[in-house]
Amino acid sequence: MPQRVRVPLRVIVGHYADSTVSVYTKIAALDRKTSGCEARVAYLSGLLGLARSTVESALTELMRPAPDDHIVELTSQQRTKKGGDGDSAVRRIRATDWRREHGGWVPTRAAEALSPRELRCYAALSYATATDTPVTLSELARVLRHRSGQSADQPLAVRSVRRILRDLEQLGWISVQHRAGYRGRNVYTCHDEPIQLALTEDIGEGVARDLGQGSLASKEHHPTDSPDDPPTAASDIRRRREQVVAPERAKNPPLPPTIQRTFTGPELTLAPRIWRVLEPIRALLPGLSPYVVREAAREIGRQLDQGQEPERLRARLARRFATTDDIRDAGRWLLGAAVVRRGCGLLACESGRIWDTGHECGACARNHAAAASLRQTDEELGQREREMGISEPYQLAPATGRARPEPGGWHECEACRATFRQPLADGVCDGCRPPDIAVLERRWAT
Repeated sequence: MPQRVRVPLRVIVGHYADSTVSVYTKIAALDRKTSGCEARVAYLSGLLGLARSTVESALTELMRPAPDDHIVELTSQQRTKKGGDGDSAVRRIRATDWRREHGGWVPTRAAEALSPRELRCYAALSYATATDTPVTLSELARVLRHRSGQSADQPLAVRSVRRILRDLEQLGWISVQHRAGYRGRNVYTCHDEPIQLALTEDIGEGVARDLGQGSLASKEHHPTDSPDDPPTAASDIRRRREQVVAPERAKNPPLPPTIQRTFTGPELTLAPRIWRVLEPIRALLPGLSPYVVREAAREIGRQLDQGQEPERLRARLARRFATTDDIRDAGRWLLGAAVVRRGCGLLACESGRIWDTGHECGACARNHAAAASLRQTDEELGQREREMGISEPYQLAPATGRARPEPGGWHECEACRATFRQPLADGVCDGCRPPDIAVLERRWAT
């Protein structure tokens, strides 16, 4: 059984750097001895493949009180004399009660084989699988967040998390069952040791491992083969790089990248209050996509929640359906014209009329008067500019202040005095035109 240590959850998801999790895992494993962890910084640096300065920063971070809960994870007892001679410091991790404090089990070998960020991801998955907690890529991104720079404390990109999981799966530390868990989440299985041999390709460029970063040795140098040897210029910094796995030795090949599955969930249904509102246009519903019907139902539900009566929405749909001669795109017409309430900001205003009383809306009347005044001012300014000999007078659009075409490009409704670019049948707009009862009965009959 491989040796494992339990890493507290506060270390996995806390403010600590990624390299600090690796250093904590290795010190926790060495602290199981009666004498504690007596490893030097150079020894830890060689085991973990980190720079000595990175290991020292991680030790300092673990020995300082955390800014959120003021807990110290590591204590160090110095044994070096003033002259520099003596033994290394004895380091011990904080004693924890695992029955009360959560944590994840991490193999000590993983700290040496994985990069700090991969190890943190493995530890988070180990805790999630032990507690049977389904996790998403977004939740893992918040755990593997940026630790420094301008994006500090910001979650990683989902594609970066997906790449880390893919690397862990290829190295054999986890197994992934895609879309097999709760609500389509992935199901992860953490292994105490790789389930496949991590081999490297023999390219004849020295004895160093093919790790994809840094320089390879051109000649054998035996002191670099073991961390137990004295540190030299070649072994002070040992960089970890991406391990290339030979595909022919893999025991568990990855699953197919995509699995085509058909939707087997429940069909689209409408609430009774939504169906009663859509009854005047039920003849159009079979030709609409589920997306359009869902968006229309959401808009109708939002208006009903605001306090509009179902009869009011039904009358609006029936009037606009009866007054529209040609519906080229039923979906665009339903979402862009049919269910949209026209009028001012008053909730009781329906196309310039108060719905309960049928009287003209005072706010809309004032808006129309202001628009008429603006048009009159526009015409007077245009007349003065023509008298002054200006060939292309600058004119404003009614009630908007935007430039508009020459007079005659706008068409005004005789009832509500609203302006439109398209010609109006009988001189009135669709909102002011009374519904044709014969047409309405004929469409309902179909």
